[in-house]
Amino acid sequence: QVQVVESGGGLVQAGGSLRLSCAASGRTFGRYAMGWFRQAPGNEREFVAAISRSGDQIYYINSVKGRFTISRDNAKNTVDLQMNSLKPEDTAVYYCAAARLISPSTQASDYNYWGQGTQVTVSS
Repeated sequence: QVQVVESGGGLVQAGGSLRLSCAASGRTFGRYAMGWFRQAPGNEREFVAAISRSGDQIYYINSVKGRFTISRDNAKNTVDLQMNSLKPEDTAVYYCAAARLISPSTQASDYNYWGQGTQVTVSS
C-alpha cells in the first residue's frame, strides 16, 4: 500500500509559478506510475499529467503542455509538478495519485491511491 501527501499549493497571480510536491510512503514507490489530477468547483476531476514508473514516459493534458513539467525521484519517493505561466483557469484542488502500472495513465479509474489534495488559486 502507498500513502501520498501533496504540498506546495497556494495563491499566485496569473503568470506566476508554483511547484507541487507529492511524497509517497513505502518501499515500492518505484513500482507505481504517478499522476496529477485537478478538480475545480462544479467540475469533474480532470487529468493533468502522468509519469511512468521509470520516468521515461510522460503525458500532459493539452492545456498545460509547455507550461507544466512532471518529474519523479524514485530514491526520494517524490513526484513534483512544476507549474509555470499559471492562468486563472488552472485554479483547482490538485491531487496526486499512484497506479500499479508500468506506463502512465490519463484515467482516474486506473489509480489506486490518492492524496487529500492541495489548493491552487490563480488570481487574474
